Amino acid sequence: MSGSASPSYRERNSTADRALDILMMFDDTQLVISGSAVAERLGVARSTAYRYLQSLVGSRFLEEAPGGGFRLGLRVLEIGRLARRSYGLSEVALPAMTELSDDVRETVLLTRRTGELVVCIDRAEARARAVRISYERGSTLPLNAGASALVLLAWIPQEEARRLLEAAELSRFTSATLTDVDTLMDRLSHIRRAGYSVTRGELDPDVTGVAAPIRDDQQKVVAAVSVAALSSRVFPEAEAELAQKVLTTAQKITDRLVAVGG
Repeated sequence: MSGSASPSYRERNSTADRALDILMMFDDTQLVISGSAVAERLGVARSTAYRYLQSLVGSRFLEEAPGGGFRLGLRVLEIGRLARRSYGLSEVALPAMTELSDDVRETVLLTRRTGELVVCIDRAEARARAVRISYERGSTLPLNAGASALVLLAWIPQEEARRLLEAAELSRFTSATLTDVDTLMDRLSHIRRAGYSVTRGELDPDVTGVAAPIRDDQQKVVAAVSVAALSSRVFPEAEAELAQKVLTTAQKITDRLVAVGG
């Protein structure tokens, strides 16, 4: 069946491939392309290159640049807008979260703050661990305990953070849980300086958390990614390495969030 259909299919596919090759020529350093550059890139005559270019202009994927040459057209912007609308934070974050979970073989959480609560909006589970730590999607965490909560507080204005902490019921979950507002504010300052948060047994007695902030295109912290692991599996000397991996993951998610957010 493929043999009878392949000639016309190959012809259509070849045209599509060449159009994509032209669009892929654009990058941060090349915002305008010339017909001669396209001809050279495709290995075709200049007249053939211009035929491809005019087809892309006709469909609004390209437009003629004021100073000569061709630039990306409005149809590309429209498609980008539609692509951004199709992505939610979980979809943006989950690939990097899964990669981190597979690497460190621990549970990875994605959290956001809603008023006085921190909400788990997604997770990536370690498949290889016999003992797992699970926080259900939609479950809430307190403001004063856990690495994610502290990260989400650390980068909001200090006055707002203090107001939230003073208004919240600061429960003590373990002997390590902080409930004094001044002590918590000092802790938030330390987290901002470090760039990440590490907690040991502050929410769950046997759990270590390492969290880092996720930012939007305005550099505002909008979420946190964290590793939650049994403390017996995270030796103190390994915390710095784990923190660096969480920071790298947070940056990957930030970069993708900025890309889809325009």
